[in-house]
Amino acid sequence: MKLVYVFDAYCGWSHGFSGTLREVVSRHPGLPVEVISGGLFTGERRVPMSSFSFIEEANTHISQLTGARFGEGYQRLAAEGSFVMDSEAAARGVAALRKTAPDRSAELALALQHAFYVDGHSLSDPATYRQVAETAGLDADLVLAAFQASETKEAAEADFRRTAELGVTAFPTLLAVDGERTVPLARGHATADEVAHRLAPLGITPTS
Repeated sequence: MKLVYVFDAYCGWSHGFSGTLREVVSRHPGLPVEVISGGLFTGERRVPMSSFSFIEEANTHISQLTGARFGEGYQRLAAEGSFVMDSEAAARGVAALRKTAPDRSAELALALQHAFYVDGHSLSDPATYRQVAETAGLDADLVLAAFQASETKEAAEADFRRTAELGVTAFPTLLAVDGERTVPLARGHATADEVAHRLAPLGITPTS
């Protein structure tokens, strides 16, 4: 049994789910978590933030519902409006971090979301991955080399295909996967207690 977390690093609702994911992982330290990038802003959806008129209202709703914070760095980026959210680049970053520290994938995915939604750092910028890696105590040179490697682009594309194969169409989605069996635990929003309630029938109970 493992958890599969399908998210997008540029998804506000995924940022809002950060607290729930952190708590779920804390309660189930022995339960593996696979992190997959969904590819929200790819192709024709890679446009300036100003093109998404709903962002401010959506973020207010996310904050009210989840308590997630959207920091000053991000607010300045959103207000200026020219920044382009590129989910392919972000997925390469997730893959690079995942390759470097596979057992910390969930923690590092949350760190990436903090880098964008709180600090306002671009997830296309190698400097962001150096900072995340150094803060996490990882070898930053290894992370940057992985981020820029061609196989990491292939890993990002594989994530997008896996998302489709799992039938995931909204982010974030948290699944429990046991062999061929897949059980939805959260889609968009859920509390840690709600996730625990859905895990219980699967024989998964908190250990911390």
